[in-house]
Amino acid sequence: MTVPIEVDVVTYEVRGSVALVSLNRPDYRNAQNSVVTYALDAAFQRAVEDDDVKVIVLAGNGPHFSAGHDLGTPGRDHHVEYENKATMWWDHVDKPGGDQRFAREMEVYLGMCRRWREIPKPTIAMVHGACIAGGLMLAWVCDMIVASDDAFFSDPVVRMGIPGVEYFAHPWMVGSRFAKEMLFTGDRFTAQRAYEIGMVNRVVARDELETETFALAERISEMPRFGLALTKKAVNQCEDQMGMRNGIDSVFGLHHFAHAHNAEVGKDSLGGLDAKAMAASARKPQEGTN
Repeated sequence: MTVPIEVDVVTYEVRGSVALVSLNRPDYRNAQNSVVTYALDAAFQRAVEDDDVKVIVLAGNGPHFSAGHDLGTPGRDHHVEYENKATMWWDHVDKPGGDQRFAREMEVYLGMCRRWREIPKPTIAMVHGACIAGGLMLAWVCDMIVASDDAFFSDPVVRMGIPGVEYFAHPWMVGSRFAKEMLFTGDRFTAQRAYEIGMVNRVVARDELETETFALAERISEMPRFGLALTKKAVNQCEDQMGMRNGIDSVFGLHHFAHAHNAEVGKDSLGGLDAKAMAASARKPQEGTN
């Protein structure tokens, strides 16, 4: 299976003390294939090693932040071998069944998210339009989220019979009760609702998103770099003391049990659904509700 070559799937720019890292597959709503994953990692590493960069902003080019993992674009490359960067595990290519799925998802999904959560510089997700499933994972590993008023969020993968995305941070990001609501229904929720439940820091008008996000980043950059790094580590360690790391580990096992069940009783590990079917089944957020 040949995968078309895509260039500049992630763009990188430095503005003063802020690095802007942007997903750049706008024709596919910034769906995340492995090329994007490793390009993101390289961009983050570049920002970490640049002493002039104090804060990193993660964005998406085009009309959406990210529609999640690549489930069906011409650039889907789940079968391609890449050098592992996040985990000490064998490569997934040419491995059978659950071995392949477990190895790949531990590397490009769970492992990378954990790696990026530990970036020693403050990170801000600048979210507009769709932020779905794997898009949530990218936003959640950032320290802060600034969303435009047209942003919407969801994790609809329970429709596949799978208990949420691989980086299962839901109870810590939105609280247990709303985590159950968003997963049980698969429905989208608005930026305002995300703000009300504490998932995002600020909601701003779409045409003010970049200005407001960079103003916040510049404000943060006034703090000493080492102090910011230690403070980030302190908060992350407290989250882990509250069970976040162990919880994600345990649900990752359930996630793969669900994949195996789907493969055993159905036609594939995704419950027979693709990106279009998932999108068609999602209910749009209603004004004044969620």
